[in-house]
This record gives sequence, C-alpha cells and structure tokens, in this order.
Amino acid sequence: MTAAASASTSGKLGFAALLALVIGNMIGSGIYLLPATLAPLGWNQLAGWGTTIIGALALAFVFARLGAKLPISGGPYAYANAAFGPFAGFATAWSYWVMSWVGNGAVAVAVVSALSLIFPAIGQTQGLPALLAVTCVWLVTWINIRGVREAGYVQSVTVVLKLLPLLALIGVALWLWLSGGERVPDPGVPFSTASLATAAGLTFWGFLGLEAGTVPADKVDDPARNVPRATMIGVMVTGLVYVGISVAFALFMPVGEAASSAAPIADFLGRYLGGELAIVVAACAAISAFGTLNGWVLVQAEMPWAMARGGVFPRWFAAEGKHGTPVRSHLVSSALLTLVTLMNYQKGMAELFGFIASISLAAGLLTYLMSALAALRLMPGDRPLGIAALIAAAFTLWAEWGLGVEAMLYGALLILCGAPVYWAVRRQDT
Repeated sequence: MTAAASASTSGKLGFAALLALVIGNMIGSGIYLLPATLAPLGWNQLAGWGTTIIGALALAFVFARLGAKLPISGGPYAYANAAFGPFAGFATAWSYWVMSWVGNGAVAVAVVSALSLIFPAIGQTQGLPALLAVTCVWLVTWINIRGVREAGYVQSVTVVLKLLPLLALIGVALWLWLSGGERVPDPGVPFSTASLATAAGLTFWGFLGLEAGTVPADKVDDPARNVPRATMIGVMVTGLVYVGISVAFALFMPVGEAASSAAPIADFLGRYLGGELAIVVAACAAISAFGTLNGWVLVQAEMPWAMARGGVFPRWFAAEGKHGTPVRSHLVSSALLTLVTLMNYQKGMAELFGFIASISLAAGLLTYLMSALAALRLMPGDRPLGIAALIAAAFTLWAEWGLGVEAMLYGALLILCGAPVYWAVRRQDT
C-alpha cells in the first residue's frame, strides 16, 4: 500500500504516511543547508553527527515507548503533563510550539535558498527571500487547513523526491572512493570539545521532528503500534543518510566551496556530474524543504490545540474548522512565523537560516529534556527506557550548551513569554 493510500483509508494517517511524516520532518532543510554551516568545523562535524545520532536514537526510544503507553494527541505536552502536572506540561508544550513556528522560518528560508540556484535574482534582491519564504508558509498552511489527508499526500510525495538527490550524492561519493577519486585536503581543524559541542548542537537540527509521530497520535491508525515503529525506523534511516552525506563532503568537497554555497547538495552533484544537474537537484531540494515545512506546519498547529483542550491554553485555540483541523491555531502560528521572518529580512539566506535555527533549537530542547524526565517518572520499572532517558537528557543539556549564550538567551526569553499566558488561563479557570 502506498503512503497516500494509507493516509486515506480511514481519514487518518497509516504507518507509511506516518513514517513519511517522521522522515520528512527530519530530512529537509537541515541536510540541504547544514553542510555549508558545518564545513568550517572540519572532521568535528562527523563526530558531531555520531554524537547526535546516539542522542537521537535514545530520544526516539523514549518517544517510541511513551507513544505506545500514551497514544494521545500532544506528544511531549501529554507526557510532561501526565508526569509533572499542568505547569510542566504547559512549559514543555510552549517551548515545542515556539521551536516549531520559529524553526519553520528557517525551513521556509531553505526552500527559497534552493530556488535561488535556479533563479539567481532571488538572492540578489534584498528582502525578496523573506517575502517568498512567507508565501511558502501560507501555502502549506492552507494545505494543512484543508485536512490531514491532504497534508499526508503532500508529505508522501515530497519524501520520495527529497531522498533521491541525497542517495545520489552518497552513491557518487562511494564511486569516487572505490575508483580512487582525488580527495580534498584536510582542512586542518583540530578536534576540540567546543567544536564538537557546536557540531552536536547544529546537527541536532537535522533530527528535529523525530517525535512528530507522537504529536497527532489521535489522527493515526493503531497509534500504539504505528507510532513506535515509525519513530524508531525513521530515526535510523535518517541517521544513515546524514552520516553518508557528511563523509562525502569531508572527503570530496573543498571546505571553502561548501561553506560559501547556498545549495551545497546541488553544488556537490553539479561539481561531479555537471552543472546542468545542479539545477535539477536544487529543484528537488526546494521540494524537500517544502515537504518538511508542510509536516512542521501540521505539527505547529497541533500543540496549541492540544494545550487548549487540556485547559492550559486559551479555549479559543481548541476550535476546529469544517475539515476537522485546528484552523485558529494554524493562523496564529503562521502569523507569528511570518513576523519573525520579516523582522530579519535584511539577513542573507545562510545567515538567516543559521540565526533562526539556533534560536529554535535553544527554545525547543526543553521539550526533549522534559520528555526524557517524564519517561523516568511514568515508567520507573522499565530499565532500558531509563537508560535511554538518561542518555537523552544528558545529550539535550550538552546540545543546549553547544548552541552558545546568545541563542540560549533568545530561547529563554521566548519561553518566559509564555508564563503570563499560563497564569492568565489559570486565573480564568478558578
């Protein structure tokens, strides 16, 4: 059964569509732009990927276990609320929501960054990338308002298209290695704790979305079975792809070229297979990021809706449209995302991507920490889960440190902005 068919049998997401959502939310903007951001770190980037994969697998195991035990809408919010009460649930959900709509700004920028290789005028016109990014946001918002099946169709198609150039890149690198192709000089960047932490913090961006299957759990067929499977398999597939691409760039792409590229995946393939192919790959990269944006827009609206239904967010957000989707939550989330993107229109595409991604991560890592702690509280007798939860908690704290003081301050400020909302809702209910 195809993913599209799986998504349409009962109006819910089946396993294939759910797996496409998990993989699609992880593989997208990150891997298509991160090679440029990570290039100056040299081989520290590969060590960063390795560390992040261990942390991501630990988190995936946590979410898989929790998803089987608590197959209810809200994902991280539901777990923190069940383990530690309403305030912890609110703080977790708020940080996740902030991460979602702020991070979607970086994803939308990635769509435009790939398109700029096809239409160079985009990158040469100040403010145009931000405007186009906002246009993409509202297009996928409209798709998601139309219903979960429509979003599932888009996700199923784009996840296939996004994997093709990535697998082609790994194949080219493997051919170069086996045929004795000339390797680029070692950049000579020494290994250091600080560089490794920076790499880990940035590479975790590529795994954001590993919990995506738990968030719309009430819209999934047989969630107790499908959510854990989609989560674990999705992370393993994604990790293998990321490591292959990181090794390919480290061996066969000069650091200077990678660091200055607006579309590094396209430029890598264009370098070895011809410039004409780079245009095709850039189109696939744009489609890939668009699919990721589609999946994350779905997720960003689910969280306020779940919080409102749980009584820790204004009831206004609990309303659904005629297609059974949280329309109000979609509109508010995308409006905030639009504001963040337009406020930083003067930045270049690579700078804008890195800036938004770092703040998004700094705010959202609280979600992963609270989910790991919730697992320890909710399932104390599960020893494998306990070990995974401790690894996941330690990793999130380390990744937060690796993002730097500026990103942490911005993230903390965004999280603190939620406190007045929580207390206002609590006073209203008393």
